[in-house]
Amino acid sequence: MPQLPDDLDAVAVRTWCSLALEALGRERTEIDAINVYPIADGDTGTNLYLTVESAAAAVEAVFAAHETGTTTPATADAVRAMAHGALIGARGNSGTILAQLLRGMAGVLAEGSDADHLGLALARAADAARQAVAHPVEGTVLTVATAAAEAARGDAGDLHAVVRAAYEGARAALARTPEQLAVLGRAGVVDAGGRGLVTVLGALLEAVTGQAPVREPRTGPGKAAAPVDGGSVVGLPVGGVPVPAGAADGPLDCPEEAGGCGPAFEVIYLLEARDEQVDRLRARLDALGDSLVVVGGDGLWHVHVHVDDAGAAVEAGVEAGRPYRIRITHFATESGHDVRVQAEPAQRAVVVVVPGDGLAGLCTEAGATTVIARPGEPPASGELVDAIRRAHAREVVLLPNDAALRHTAAAAAEQARTEGVRVALVPTRAAVQGIAALAVHEPDRGFDEDVVAMTAAAGATRYAELAVAEHRSWTMAGICQAGDVLGLIDGDVAVIGADVQTTARTVLDRMLAAGGELVTLVLGEDVPDTLADALEEYVREGHLAVDTVVYRGGHQRAPLLIGVE
Repeated sequence: MPQLPDDLDAVAVRTWCSLALEALGRERTEIDAINVYPIADGDTGTNLYLTVESAAAAVEAVFAAHETGTTTPATADAVRAMAHGALIGARGNSGTILAQLLRGMAGVLAEGSDADHLGLALARAADAARQAVAHPVEGTVLTVATAAAEAARGDAGDLHAVVRAAYEGARAALARTPEQLAVLGRAGVVDAGGRGLVTVLGALLEAVTGQAPVREPRTGPGKAAAPVDGGSVVGLPVGGVPVPAGAADGPLDCPEEAGGCGPAFEVIYLLEARDEQVDRLRARLDALGDSLVVVGGDGLWHVHVHVDDAGAAVEAGVEAGRPYRIRITHFATESGHDVRVQAEPAQRAVVVVVPGDGLAGLCTEAGATTVIARPGEPPASGELVDAIRRAHAREVVLLPNDAALRHTAAAAAEQARTEGVRVALVPTRAAVQGIAALAVHEPDRGFDEDVVAMTAAAGATRYAELAVAEHRSWTMAGICQAGDVLGLIDGDVAVIGADVQTTARTVLDRMLAAGGELVTLVLGEDVPDTLADALEEYVREGHLAVDTVVYRGGHQRAPLLIGVE
């Protein structure tokens, strides 16, 4: 049996993230089912899962960086990675608040990870979350976080006792949320965000004590029949937190304390801005709408707000700094029930991962839903699942375009299948293979036939990329020096050159030696058009009957991508 930690070291943080992700994965649909505040759009569990997935991936990246060493990461590195991952991957109102809670904890735990520091971290987290919300409301996740912190105060010096007290305090506070927020009481549910926080604290309890919270059996989504108070029935979700009977399955009214039927749009984005600019941004967004949460610091912020004028919310971010990863969701009101707008699903769609915004535009014009893999920021499975949902189709072909994303894409496909979407994963290993597959996509033919054609087109495309060596190292083509240009063919270094143009010519010669009909060149944003012109002429003169097409890839990792089919 593994030794239980006396403090919250990096390994314990990693275990906590893993267990929290696993628990939210089990309980996601149950939490979604009780989501009635601030918008009854049934996505709180999903948003929390995606937020923790991003946090867990960031922690795993820290451990991966230490794989070749003999020591584990420092606790400070692990908790900061956890907080940063949650911040950049936060989804929805609940995920944004959870990101701030984790950030508040990380600020204290980076200085010490014993019982006393953990108790202080919980208090700092609760305070930070309240400060991030423009208009805090009792009976929500904020109430649950505060109760957890207060309960942990009396057990200083004992890590296990602090965590157990925080968990039990959160459970008790969650049970009282229907009494504090009328919309919850009428719907017969506890607060969904608070329920998610109890799940995350339950995972912390398991990571520290080795004992998982008891999961009671259920008779329906998020509920298990249990007689109380002389025979009446309440629902018992994970951890035994009571949910009042009568959870509504149908439309809800739009009460004033829930903000009425609310604004039309949810706007979310990451923002690079100075602190003083964010204070002005908060004031402006608060005047535009509600459910405003701005979290972060040190130049990076996550902004969440519900507004009627989505453009004005984005413009406010532009005035404050540089917004990116902008997501706008339109709400509609149906019989007094706020729902996310859903058109009739299309029969088939393609979801494609691309290395830069240039190819994203190209693939979007071709009708695909795109996910941009930023340099050093590969998409998590939650982002791919989110893209599959955005495609809003009964059948989806997924093109990961990176061998390293194989397992991530497979997990996303499996998750989407559980939601009723038929997903085929074409194992494309490079963007040029994805372009070839997308070029032969025909949504009007049979699904299996279409997938076979796209797979064949991708498989018939050899791929290469040019990269600049960062340091001296041994490669399959020999020893390279820092600054050398490397030509990688089908993932292996095949050519070492002094400049991009000469190396590209050598790579093309090797690839076309086995034949080919079409060369695809994808240029990075800093590569001049003259390079494309020179390579086109080189192919035309040296390889008769071979056509060349050129695309601008925008901000991508490699200065040049090459495909031959």
